[in-house]
Amino acid sequence: MRKSDVGMKENPFSMESRKEIEKEREAYRQRTAAFQRELEARYHATIAESRRAVAHLSLELEKEQNRTTSYREALISQGRKLVEEKKLLEQERAQALQERRQPLRSAYLRCLGQEEDWQRRARLLLSEFEAALTERQSIYCSLVLPRRRRLELEKSLLVRAATDPVAADLEMAAGLTDIFKHDTHCGDVWNTNKRQNGRLMWLYLRYWELIIELKKFKQVEKAILEK
Repeated sequence: MRKSDVGMKENPFSMESRKEIEKEREAYRQRTAAFQRELEARYHATIAESRRAVAHLSLELEKEQNRTTSYREALISQGRKLVEEKKLLEQERAQALQERRQPLRSAYLRCLGQEEDWQRRARLLLSEFEAALTERQSIYCSLVLPRRRRLELEKSLLVRAATDPVAADLEMAAGLTDIFKHDTHCGDVWNTNKRQNGRLMWLYLRYWELIIELKKFKQVEKAILEK
């Protein structure tokens, strides 16, 4: 068979193949175009939805800003009002203090004078009790002084603590009883300093001294508050 005859038989097959290929290409182009149109439609829909969302959020943000502005203005207004009220109260307080200052000062000085008189009597009493307790403890620690003398001194102190108004204010009777029962401390055998005897008695004497100071301020404070 000649080559020309073979070529003539293959041409119809090649033309048919090209038609199929062109057909498939056209179908592909159509599918691609349709897919592209669908993508564009989705894109435009997404853009439109995003714009609507942005517009809605912008509106809500504007509303929130307006509310915030209103709240801020209300707070500023309230703050100014409170400042004005505070200034007014301070002025009224200063005026009231000015009006009360002179009477309070007079009352304070009067009460202080009365308390100073009580203080003098209380300190004198405490000094006398200190001397008596020092002597009592010295007798207690002595190996030669009679016990009867100590008991008489203790009885005398208890009677005075029960009858003296200042001693009663200080409630000294209970402390004295405690001292007489429990203060057994003495200095060494060769001790000649009476103030080295006793321990509990010195604690009570310091306690009574502090009570005297405390009562002074409490009485003055009470008198002023009652004005």
